[in-house]
Amino acid sequence: MKSPATAPGSERYPVGMTDTATRVLEWLDREQPKSIARLIDWLKIPSISTDPKYKADVAKAGEWCAAQLRECGFKAELCTTPGHPIVLASCEGSPEYKGPHVLFYGHYDVQPVDPVSLWESPPFEPVIRGPKPGEEGGERVVARGAVDDKGQVLMFIEAMRAWKELTGLTAGGVKFTCLIEGEEESGSTSLEGFVKKHEKQLGACDVCLISDTGMLSRTRPAITYGVRGMAYTEIRLHAANQDLHSGLWGGRCPNPITELAKVLAQLWDKKRRVAIPGFYDAVVSISKQERANWKALKFNSKAALKKIGLSPAADVGEAGFTAMEREWGRPTAEINGILGGYTGEGAKTVIASHAMAKVSFRLVADQDPRKITKAFFKWCKDRTPPGCRWEFLDHHGGFGVTTPIDSPAMAAASAAIKAATGKAPALIKSGGSIPVAGLLKDKLGLDTIFMGFGLDDDRVHSPNEKFEVACYRMGVRSHAMFVDRLRLVGK
Repeated sequence: MKSPATAPGSERYPVGMTDTATRVLEWLDREQPKSIARLIDWLKIPSISTDPKYKADVAKAGEWCAAQLRECGFKAELCTTPGHPIVLASCEGSPEYKGPHVLFYGHYDVQPVDPVSLWESPPFEPVIRGPKPGEEGGERVVARGAVDDKGQVLMFIEAMRAWKELTGLTAGGVKFTCLIEGEEESGSTSLEGFVKKHEKQLGACDVCLISDTGMLSRTRPAITYGVRGMAYTEIRLHAANQDLHSGLWGGRCPNPITELAKVLAQLWDKKRRVAIPGFYDAVVSISKQERANWKALKFNSKAALKKIGLSPAADVGEAGFTAMEREWGRPTAEINGILGGYTGEGAKTVIASHAMAKVSFRLVADQDPRKITKAFFKWCKDRTPPGCRWEFLDHHGGFGVTTPIDSPAMAAASAAIKAATGKAPALIKSGGSIPVAGLLKDKLGLDTIFMGFGLDDDRVHSPNEKFEVACYRMGVRSHAMFVDRLRLVGK
């Protein structure tokens, strides 16, 4: 049996590199100081997409990205949208190229930096430093956006720069389209309309490559071949038209907080399975091979729980599945927030007029978030407490994505990482969601390869976000070797 860390089909792509690929890697190593300098220049631009006062900076960061792609030979433009602009770039590929047309997706916007007081250095004044006592790893770039996602997008761009420099061919002759947006951290509100408008161009691609994920560890590169989808909802239960004195009205009319809690308590059965009828109908089961592959990764659930202050007894979830299987291959329902009545200091004896909860569902292939949301709202309606009424809000949803691990593009990606790092990547899934992957699957039929090089301790979305230089180097080299492997397809 093949190692679980090796993509089926990767044996078609020899680890030995072509002479050109060797020269590309040598060039990248020589030029790494300049590459890091370019990353620092980009990180200095405060492209916070959620805050209107940074609108000009977001556009500046987008134009910086487009300019770098132009330097690498791409035709690149900064496209206006109702929100922040999107970088759209392309290269036609050489006439003799027989491999897939790859869509590279990334984002150049970043999260807000609050609380600023917890940053050890200004978030948009990047610093390069080594690990402090108690920290793992090596030299790292510390700044907002270092790993999410400017650093990981620049890995791709720097690989393209090397191929252009050494062959004179954009992307070494491989056919690429690039879609790099400025609203990922604020909900990608303009993306669906943009994809629809450019459906012909984007739909001509064969597979998507996203570098916004991570590795298993500093020494274990990985390719993520599946992420979960999501349906995010808000439900509000209304009763009286005003808050009521609990002494005068308690026991005489419904209390929305109490009634909402009773309804939500029915959302799972005794085996912790979601109780909504039809919830599991479209779920694709975890295969025996996947279970064997994941078991071989030797995930330590007890150690993971200990890191977040929990004992082994906290390893709970749907019966019949391990912690990794529940995260990577099973759907869930979670209450993300609940609110009602008086929550301030001291006492205020009221029966609230309404109560609310935010409820989300992580979904797996082939669950449809629209159907799950509709089923949940019906489930609530069927349990409407006497004298109450519901208000439902569908915030957003996205499809889960699972990419075939035996495709030519996946095999090329796996072989590329091994050529670049000396280690075959583990094939893993993620319990999180990357909405754009679901959008591209739903609208364009594209599968996605997630080839990222972040680490669990990179402080994504938190103060002191970092990207370790060794990880950045692995990413640049792997993207460069991906081009080399794609050039071999059909030869």
